[in-house]
Amino acid sequence: MKILLTTLHAKYSHASLALPCLAAYCRDIPAADITIREWTVNEPREHLLRLVMAEQADLIAFSCYIWNIEQTLKIISDIKKITPETTIVLGGPEASFGIFDLMHDNPAVDFVIKGEGEETFRSLIVALLQGQTTLRQEGLADIDNLFFRDGNDTASGPLSRKQLTLDSLPSPFEAGLVDFAKPLIYYETSRGCPFSCAFCLSSVEGAVRSFSLERIKKDLLFLMHSHVAQIKLVDRTFNYDAERADTIWAFILEHNRSSHFHFEIAADLLTEKNLLTLAHVPENTFHFEIGVQSSSAATLEQVGRTADLERIFSNVRRLKAETRIELHLDLVAGLPGEDYDRFLDSLQALAAVKPDMIQIEPLKVLKGAPMRAIAAREGYAFSDAPPYTILRNPWLSYEDICRIETIGRLLDLFSKHGGFRTAFAVLERGGTFARVLDRMARQAGNENLSSLSCRRVFELFERLAGPLSDEEKRPRVHDALFFDYCHVEMPLMGKLPSFAAGNQQHCSWPGLRELPNDLELPPDSRIKSFRYEFKSDYRTGQESAKPTVITFIYISGAGRGLKITTL
Repeated sequence: MKILLTTLHAKYSHASLALPCLAAYCRDIPAADITIREWTVNEPREHLLRLVMAEQADLIAFSCYIWNIEQTLKIISDIKKITPETTIVLGGPEASFGIFDLMHDNPAVDFVIKGEGEETFRSLIVALLQGQTTLRQEGLADIDNLFFRDGNDTASGPLSRKQLTLDSLPSPFEAGLVDFAKPLIYYETSRGCPFSCAFCLSSVEGAVRSFSLERIKKDLLFLMHSHVAQIKLVDRTFNYDAERADTIWAFILEHNRSSHFHFEIAADLLTEKNLLTLAHVPENTFHFEIGVQSSSAATLEQVGRTADLERIFSNVRRLKAETRIELHLDLVAGLPGEDYDRFLDSLQALAAVKPDMIQIEPLKVLKGAPMRAIAAREGYAFSDAPPYTILRNPWLSYEDICRIETIGRLLDLFSKHGGFRTAFAVLERGGTFARVLDRMARQAGNENLSSLSCRRVFELFERLAGPLSDEEKRPRVHDALFFDYCHVEMPLMGKLPSFAAGNQQHCSWPGLRELPNDLELPPDSRIKSFRYEFKSDYRTGQESAKPTVITFIYISGAGRGLKITTL
């Protein structure tokens, strides 16, 4: 039997973990010829259909998520019209809830696997092979968490909460099933989550299960020795067990060569020992994503989120002060009891601890999540189509949510281009960070904020910030903004941002005649420099009245990106 495992990613950079795990668990079935193919939702559907059909598979299994389900179902419908005999299997979070409606509305779907898929998928393949690959009910009704067609109806095997012993899953990395050509590789050391947040599907997955430390270390060594650039751990709360987390972090620090690691953690679960270990993490090695979601304890309580907010903010401040870990804090907009002003309070609370990035996600009322019951009880309106984004609730109007989405988009843009810390520091003298962003979002309105170059993002910032300062203050804002620009982009003669183009008398290309003796340069470095007279020495973080000439040195090299230093 020729089997195709496939999915549509949101971006090319992602490499599937679910599909290689399925393939690894089934690879010893003699008659199963398994191929993995991964594409993106950004490719034309007609082209994707051709690619799928070119595999000439007897069975095609799709991994389904909120970002790809609609495109996937359209492709499946076309496949069945071309080759009605092809068996179609769906799995993944977006296929695991509302299954009867899904199969009723999409007759091209033959099977749906609910929840964790490895054991169920293996049992299905064995059953189909025993039936000489024809669709037969014999044996299917005994397979846990499998939904299948019974004439015009949908039937299922036993709905079981039995879970896989994780170490029984062969390593998909050692089996060569993961595409290491992708710049980002997913990895899991555990499944499940210790929290029961109503807005997250992890709340229905059950208790946390971990691979053994022996298995985790073996996989991590393989990934690190393979020089994987970006390793993103998909554990919902990596540090649910502080001692376990400390052991793994220490192991990475001992053996890592050049990999960068992304972890989702709960900051309030960090221990003193954790913080001591994390103080040794080199720069550009760890990235922590911390889901604060709201600074209101009452709001978090309503969605079952157990959190010690005081400890969260205290530990984030310590991570910022005592480590070189990149910190990314998350907010969810649209939780019960949080109106627009309280949302801005939450945003300001996060900004006050000065993380490297703040991400805002409007609430998604996911199928199967307990939030659906809360939404029905409280009178939420949300989209019927994936990703089921909130449209309004008793505390936020549709206009409020649109403005929050604009704030989130502005934060994403600004974070990608250095964060604009100096310019924000000047603007915040007239209001808090959150209120400044609120006023910027009101200025932006419904403007398209996509596909902007670095220079255009800085010009956008200047335009949105313009009404926030008077004529006397505006040159200082432009000056600070240009300092931020020079920290992320080499200013080019004749191509300065519009707000700095009139000050070329303060510019010098090159700004440096001789290199400092203590400047360490990798071999084959390319060096350029730029000098500018600023109204203040912004390097200190304290504004001064005296103009200061600052020289920026731009060091680049093949495969090394751009390093910027100042004199």
